[in-house]
Amino acid sequence: MFVGARAVVRDSSARILLIRRSDNGQWALPAGAMELGESIADCAVREVREETGLRALRVSAFALYTGADRTHTNMYGHTYQIFTTAFRVEEWDGQLARVTDETTDAGFFHREAMPHPLSASVTETLADLDVFEQTNRLILK
Repeated sequence: MFVGARAVVRDSSARILLIRRSDNGQWALPAGAMELGESIADCAVREVREETGLRALRVSAFALYTGADRTHTNMYGHTYQIFTTAFRVEEWDGQLARVTDETTDAGFFHREAMPHPLSASVTETLADLDVFEQTNRLILK
């Protein structure tokens, strides 16, 4: 099992924060694996900080991605089922770091002008956030 968190950070203009991953060049939401001794919410906060320099002050979960379709084999031949919790960052502060140890760029983008190549998880997560915000029901996949 691989347990991780993904975060949706929006600015005052409703633009979405994306990072360009240094490992595959794709634009994605801040995300990563939970470390021993931390909660899944703490994982989301830490990943936002590590990948963007921003400090997430309040987060709330809106989706759980857990199904068999979340099974992947890495380049070493190890197979994992990924369990990801998606969080909405309710409040944040700080200055955006465009380049970090894990990213080559970062920025806020309007939904109709997303950069490419875009990770498929961005589209799915934002669609699920829309449903959550309309229904106030946790998305379970």
